[in-house]
Amino acid sequence: MTKSPTKKDSKTQPALRRGSGVSHVYEVLRNEIIELKLKPGSPIDEVQLSERFSLSRTPIREALVRLAAEGLITTLTNRSTIVSQIDFLNLGDFFDALTLMYRITTRQAALNHQPEDIAEIRILQQAFADAVEKQDVLAMIASNRDFHVRIAEAGGNHYYIDLFTRLLDEGRRILRLYYSSFNDKLPQQYVGEHEDMINAIIARDVAKSDELATMHADQIVRQIRSYITADNRPNAAISI
Repeated sequence: MTKSPTKKDSKTQPALRRGSGVSHVYEVLRNEIIELKLKPGSPIDEVQLSERFSLSRTPIREALVRLAAEGLITTLTNRSTIVSQIDFLNLGDFFDALTLMYRITTRQAALNHQPEDIAEIRILQQAFADAVEKQDVLAMIASNRDFHVRIAEAGGNHYYIDLFTRLLDEGRRILRLYYSSFNDKLPQQYVGEHEDMINAIIARDVAKSDELATMHADQIVRQIRSYITADNRPNAAISI
């Protein structure tokens, strides 16, 4: 059983107001879960977290509610709380849904985008490229998510936006494995894939947008499958 990261001496912890305390706990735990520092199945103990962050249990619980809403932690029938498992058994279904959403949202963006959409998509792409350059994995995951959500928004279908956002959020730990497979040094050619998708969207080339989105999704899926098959899973007890 994996222990939570070592708690800091409470004397060194800065005083936090309740509202900021909730956000701080949420962000720290979210990042540790996404980075797999808190591994799937790890116990989440309110008392230990209260001591670690020098906060009462009320803001701790509020932070945990936010994490549960994102599917990052799970409360079991015995009322204990753990870091949610990664569902490797149904990973194929997840990849199928994710690939479909890459394709349809990029196609829709090619059809329906406005000039302001492209400007904002380019800003998010630059943020992703900067994160890759700095090898800042959390920023890579966040900016990649925002980039693809913004493409979906440019397509204008709210059902697609909602579904794709949920899939991207659910897949953050899976994407962490993707970057781990490159030792967090993502090759520039994969940054370039985003640029190619933007150019196809600008040209309103629906077929090319679909083709590029398919290729982009396929290489991510292949890389993750290869990494997992090599037994680099975040929890050796999980079977595929």
